[in-house]
This record gives sequence, C-alpha cells and structure tokens, in this order.
Amino acid sequence: MVHCRSQNANAPGGPSLKPLLNPARIDFVTLRLFCAVAQIGSVTRGAHACGLAVSAASRRIADFEESAGTRLLKRSARGVSLTAAGHLALQHALRLFQGFEQFSSEIRDYSQGTRGHVHLWANMSALTEFLPDCLSTFMARYPEIRVELEEQLSGDIVRAIVEGVADIGIFAENTPTGDLEVEAFQEDKLVAICSQGHPLGCRTRVRFSECLPYDFVGLNRGSSLLELTSRAAEECGAAMRVRIQVRSFDAMCQMVRANLGIAVLPAAVLRTYQTKALKVVHLNEKWARRRLFLGISKNCSSAALLMRDHLRAFSQAPASARRS
Repeated sequence: MVHCRSQNANAPGGPSLKPLLNPARIDFVTLRLFCAVAQIGSVTRGAHACGLAVSAASRRIADFEESAGTRLLKRSARGVSLTAAGHLALQHALRLFQGFEQFSSEIRDYSQGTRGHVHLWANMSALTEFLPDCLSTFMARYPEIRVELEEQLSGDIVRAIVEGVADIGIFAENTPTGDLEVEAFQEDKLVAICSQGHPLGCRTRVRFSECLPYDFVGLNRGSSLLELTSRAAEECGAAMRVRIQVRSFDAMCQMVRANLGIAVLPAAVLRTYQTKALKVVHLNEKWARRRLFLGISKNCSSAALLMRDHLRAFSQAPASARRS
C-alpha cells in the first residue's frame, strides 16, 4: 500500500502536512548542477562545469531550494557552502547518480547481449578459498550473466543485502543478521600467525589462551573475526591486547611480518600472500572451525536466483566435483 502524505493534508480536523518534494521540479540536470556547485563552492563555476548559463543555474538552484522548503546553500562573498540540509541533499543526490550510472551500465549490458546482472559481496575467506572455482563453473554455464564481485567485511555485507545494494552475500557466522534469511554455505579454518622470531614461532599448535599475553594485530571494528576472537578472549578471562587495527588481511600479514603482534585469520587467505617470514600456528579451539553463511536479497533478479542455486549446489558437492 502506498500512502500519499500530501493528500487531504488540509482536510478539516486533519494534520497539516507539508507536501513531499515534487519530482516534476527536480531533474537530473538540476541535481548534477547542485552537486557541482556544492563540490566546487561556486554557482558560477558550477554552472560552467555543467554547460549552463549562470542565470539559468541560479534559477535552478533557487527552484530546488524552494521545492525542498529550506536553504541548502549559504552564500557569501567567497562563494557558497552547504547548510546541514545541503549536506543531506548532496549525499542523496550522489546516491541517485550512482544508481543511475549502475542502471545505465546494466541497460547497456542488456543491449549488448547480457541477460542478467548479479551483485555478489563476500568476505576475503570466501573470495579466496571458494569463489574462484564456483564462479568459473557458473560463468561457463551462464555466459550471458554478468557478475560484479566485491570483497567486504561481513557486517558491511549483511547491510548491503538488507539495503538492496548487494543481491547475494557470503559472510562469517556470528555476524548480526536481523530478519535476513541465511543458510550455511561452507566452513573455513582459523589459524594464528606470527613472525619467525616471535616466542610462539617455535610452536605448531597452541590454545588461544597461550596467545593472549602477546600483542595482536586485528581488523577494524565491525569485523566478525575481531568480535569472535575478542569473545573467545573474554571466555578465557582476559582481553586481547590489540596493538594495531587494519582494514585487510594483507595489511595484517605485513604488520605481523614487522613483528608488531600476532594475528588470527583464515588459513585459506595465506595462499594469496608471501608467508616466508611468517609462522602459521594451529589453534586447538572448536571455534577455529568457522562457518560461512549465504544471504540473499528479498527483491532479487532471476539471475541472482540462478547464482544462489549454483552456490547451494557448489556447497553440497564434494571437493573433487567442484571444478567440473
């Protein structure tokens, strides 16, 4: 059901609601102009960047502000700057342009013979260990479908699925998923790594509690892996001494190689990095076997459903059959 807030807004006894923005008065030319003016800080130079006369640009900006019902720009002798409402308008305008560019790209793909588009987000473990073979067989079977693959943190993947930015996501367990329907996909193994000269460098297996006296290199906040290891430390009655936090597994390996601490990460990730200066130490912990989950957007295309079915079949097939 669609509710129109402006309908009967002035009816007797009813609330006086302000009409929503009128889309008939805001077009992409105006939004592009507003973005240019906001980013350059000048109506004159923004107009020139968009190929418009200054008078026409000023009129468009004024109409935009009138339609919004609030000032979006602060004028001064030095140029213009954004109000609080202007910052919000800029964020949404940029999102609209990104969406339009994606729409344009996908329509062009269809005109050139592509018959489907899938946005797949995955964490590094899934991307490194499982997806190369899986995508190889999928794209051989469905050459008319284009796949856009992004590596992201598990928490960001779930948000992208919920918001409709990603069609399908593969992420680690213990990631908050809300009402998103998820299913098991695969399992990966977590290990500890340290430099060759580290006190743990002479060990092949350790309990996680034996790692806690040392400094750690961890992923940034929002990482399901950091949350998992922090919770494991709490269960040992201690806290992780996270000395430095980074965004990627590659950066983790570099920091460990520089002897800034030890790290816990998926064993499969190490296949893609130079590990000669690193020592892999296996963890004698049940949680070191971590499950990966699959989530899918509620409003996805038939191409995304084909990808979901392929991922399911890949997950259930024996390893020897996954390249066929």
